[in-house]
Amino acid sequence: MAFVSFVGRVLFVSVFILSAWQEFNEFGIDGGPAARALGPKFNVFSKHVSSHTGLQVPVIEMKHLVAAAIALKGVGGLLFIFGSSLGAYLLLLHQLIAAPILYDFYNYDPEKKEFVQLFTKFTQSLALLGALFFFIGMKNSMPRRQLKKKAPKPKIM
Repeated sequence: MAFVSFVGRVLFVSVFILSAWQEFNEFGIDGGPAARALGPKFNVFSKHVSSHTGLQVPVIEMKHLVAAAIALKGVGGLLFIFGSSLGAYLLLLHQLIAAPILYDFYNYDPEKKEFVQLFTKFTQSLALLGALFFFIGMKNSMPRRQLKKKAPKPKIM
């Protein structure tokens, strides 16, 4: 059963690891195509947050945001493969930050083609988020292995 669990974690994390590897290879000086695609979406997201909450989103360079995403996916994925809760939390953090920014279906009319595509990807992201919550919940509900206490040996005098 442990082998099947390991294979499942590897297959699950392959989405994150392959994505991080591709973004890393294309990173370049300016953050690569990921930063160019993320820039306008982040600006719309920050305006959306500012208009609804009144809070000002700090100015962030896109190459730093992409580098942080690569680090979260890479490190979190590697730790998750070995069953670490920390890895699951890092991937969870990435999903919570990236999904509403990347898949901004809420900015499109429901009749548009882009709405359907973005909403589908957003729901897939929610499924990954649910799987991470499930893993964390299962990990926290399992009793920890306790060390067996040895019975004290009687002393002979």
